[in-house]
Amino acid sequence: MPTKNTLEERVNRFKNKGKTLATFREKRLSECVELRKAQKNENLMKRRQITPSLSDDDVLSPTFISDNKACTLTIEEIVQEINSDCKDAQTRGCQAARKLLSQERNPPLKEIIDAGLLARLVLFLGMDDEPNLQFEAAWALTNIASGTSWHTQQVVEHGAIPCFISLLASPQLQISEQAVWALGNIAGDGPVYRDVLIECNVIPALLARVSPETPVGYLRNLAWTLSNLCRNKNPFPPLSAVHQVLPTLVQFLHLGDKDILSDACWAISYLTDGDNDRIAIVVQTGIVHRLVELMGHNELSVMTPALRAIGNIVSGSDLQTQAAIDAGVLGILPQLMRHPKANVQKEATWALSNIAAGPCKQIQQILTCGLLPPLVELLKNGDFKTQREAVWAVTNFTSGGTVEQVVQLVHSGALEGIINLLKVKDAKIILVILDAINNIFTAAEKIGEIEKLSLLVEELGGLDRIESLQSHENVTVYQAARSLIEKYFSDGELEGLNVEDSCTEDAFVFKTPDTHKTFEF
Repeated sequence: MPTKNTLEERVNRFKNKGKTLATFREKRLSECVELRKAQKNENLMKRRQITPSLSDDDVLSPTFISDNKACTLTIEEIVQEINSDCKDAQTRGCQAARKLLSQERNPPLKEIIDAGLLARLVLFLGMDDEPNLQFEAAWALTNIASGTSWHTQQVVEHGAIPCFISLLASPQLQISEQAVWALGNIAGDGPVYRDVLIECNVIPALLARVSPETPVGYLRNLAWTLSNLCRNKNPFPPLSAVHQVLPTLVQFLHLGDKDILSDACWAISYLTDGDNDRIAIVVQTGIVHRLVELMGHNELSVMTPALRAIGNIVSGSDLQTQAAIDAGVLGILPQLMRHPKANVQKEATWALSNIAAGPCKQIQQILTCGLLPPLVELLKNGDFKTQREAVWAVTNFTSGGTVEQVVQLVHSGALEGIINLLKVKDAKIILVILDAINNIFTAAEKIGEIEKLSLLVEELGGLDRIESLQSHENVTVYQAARSLIEKYFSDGELEGLNVEDSCTEDAFVFKTPDTHKTFEF
């Protein structure tokens, strides 16, 4: 996994580049690596086929014939059968190889390759007059391509790609679907083979199989293969391919099958995981409202990628963020931030942090929709990864919010929440918290209430924690802590201030010098 970027690099990924750092939106591409760990289990890049994928209710051709003798063949016997001139023996050998490769544990992928069978298996893909042989060879190659990059490479280098693309047009539905599956495994290997497939015009050939008559099982494999063609960003898929595939993905997002919905949402999440121009291509399809709806889906496998896609969209421009807000994202985030799954809480908070990096108008919408209470709950009680995202949300909020909005944030308990997290060992998060505290002091300075805020920070235990950071091993942390103390906690600033006169029973009162405004912190 790539190493995380420095705090400075992370901050530099805020949106609105060119403004002061305080108003940048944080794209935080490196942090997305952490957020995406769970994805590998939920949406595998490659899939090995154990049993036929089409249900018994589907009309299958060729007729699926299982030869019991094939189950007992050794690899040496399989080599003899496949290399024979007898079509029945070839079919029996391919079926035996396929069954070995379909073992749930330790399938002999390398042994089959080392036996020199790939050339024959690829040759059998072109035998349209022998559908059973064609099907068994396709299945065996599919499972070999589901292995490591080396296994996939062997399949590709033996010329399987053009053969599988040709098989997409097969009148035999089961053979065509097998080709879809194999191509999905090849595309899932990485951007190199993904782009090779795209250059071979695989997308139009795949989309040609989408129709009202296409069985649901087949559509599931199509959706998964298309999602793999959208995956990876070093480099990103060509824009021409994105434009080709988007209409079908939008169509899939309106189907009812949870597996199709899941893979279509993952595909959209990959396509939005880029710069604003790539996000714009997706937003312009009008699909944002549907994605927000799917954030409320009862299946975690659908909710998670829909949330990821929306999180990517709100990391874009203010207009793109507003599109998600207008679609109702702020109405659903509170329930996701209180979801029993910690990973959902984390991703929802990450999305909120990107919205909070927007202009004060969008920050006000966060306040209006009641996002502060769940945010403070997570600051205080979430797991550390979620707390980390919550800290970013607070810092972004204090960077772009008005004085009144920052006062409301402090009054909600967020200041107490971030002060309590100053004890963590993560130097980067400590720096983000110190930045938030500095932003809050900047707001207090505008209304002449630095001294009272200093007392509030001290009352919450913040001064002791900031002072202790002066002995932190990280030089940047030490410097930031020292700067805060020198600027806002000097003896002169606190001398002669009566704490009892400066606070109410519950909170400190910040007043402007001319008493025109009174804010409760």
